[in-house]
Amino acid sequence: MKKLVFVLLASVILLTACSSGGTKGSLTSSGDGGTSNPKEITVWAWDPAFNIAAMGVAKEAYSQVHSDVLINIVENAQADIVQKLNTVLNSGSTKGLPNIVLIEDYRAQSFLQAYPDSFYELTDAVKVENFADYKIDPTSVDGKQYGVPFDSGVTGMYVRTDYLEQAGYSLADMEEIDWKQYIEIGKAVKEKTGKSMLTLDPNDLGLIRMMMQSAGQWYTAADGKTPFIADNAALKEAIELYKEMLDSGIVKVISDWSQFVGAFNHGEVASVPTGNWITPSIKAEASQSQKWAVAPLPKLAVAKGSVHASSLGGSSWYVMNVEGKEAAAEFLGKTFASDAELYQSLNTKIGVIGTLKAAASGEAYSAADEYFQGQKIVSDFATWTAKIPTVNYGMNTYAIEDIIVVALQAYFGGKDVDTVLKDAQMQADTQIR
Repeated sequence: MKKLVFVLLASVILLTACSSGGTKGSLTSSGDGGTSNPKEITVWAWDPAFNIAAMGVAKEAYSQVHSDVLINIVENAQADIVQKLNTVLNSGSTKGLPNIVLIEDYRAQSFLQAYPDSFYELTDAVKVENFADYKIDPTSVDGKQYGVPFDSGVTGMYVRTDYLEQAGYSLADMEEIDWKQYIEIGKAVKEKTGKSMLTLDPNDLGLIRMMMQSAGQWYTAADGKTPFIADNAALKEAIELYKEMLDSGIVKVISDWSQFVGAFNHGEVASVPTGNWITPSIKAEASQSQKWAVAPLPKLAVAKGSVHASSLGGSSWYVMNVEGKEAAAEFLGKTFASDAELYQSLNTKIGVIGTLKAAASGEAYSAADEYFQGQKIVSDFATWTAKIPTVNYGMNTYAIEDIIVVALQAYFGGKDVDTVLKDAQMQADTQIR
């Protein structure tokens, strides 16, 4: 029971862009999980336009030389995958589990550490040196590799260059800046154009995640277990900046995904600091072609070691320790774990930016994007991916964020920032340790 409560705490759903889901799927499974035919592979994933579509491209490529392998892709909302895994694994059974499952990087350790015998080791199938460094910690335990790193959550600063120009700035002025400078530019944009600089949802801590990871810090210490809040310089600076943005008047406050997308599609904001997965949503508004460009993410000014690169979201593929695991591991090994050409197709067809280093030198990654004024944005994102600091997301990202969201409201209400963080530290120490 203790294990169930612990993992469920780590799996509380917080609305983020990378948490989009789909409808529930169903599958027919043999007695102890997996499939009755070792050449039949069942995959659970969410988001038909991205993750499921990517698996479909991999399936098609693999089937060209392995026509005897049947791959069933089952759509589930991410929340349903989390719930089903927790329920089945906590029962001690493997009945009903898929062969392959997609798990968000922030959640991976809560499963790998709580159910160490339920995932099939992929150390022989995945050469960790071939992937972006920051993706290895979330997908491995004690030097053993369990996940195949998939998409990059690498972030950038999407900007409306026409609004910047009206305020007296250019794209070059957005390069190599810190968040304080960003706020000052935002004030000028607001004054000259009437447009907000960005959107913020006070219940979504995506911006704070990006800021923290840019400095190599997280809500927990390097061990991934000990809450690290009260003395966390990166977290403190991040929430101070968050409040400064709100107080400065450069923010359009939103409360959900549709408002987030609607704000930039309707021309209401001058910038969108977020993960690269937002590119298709920005390009969906054809009338804004040639008005957008991408700059590196601003860095923190005070916290040591902050760089112009971070991550938001991203997931990886895992093989369950059930019948058919060998075939599943071979499939992943020949596709997502090694095929640089596959990632060219994934980028061209879907917009996926993978974390396989070899993919970065491919033709699709070096192509100019006319929507973004001919900028080679995929190449830029691939370059920034290599610079993302490695952090240990641990098992409790979402549980701690529940505490931080409440702490932010106290801070926004006038409570001293150090007091707020100390109170949050005490609560986290009590609930999580």
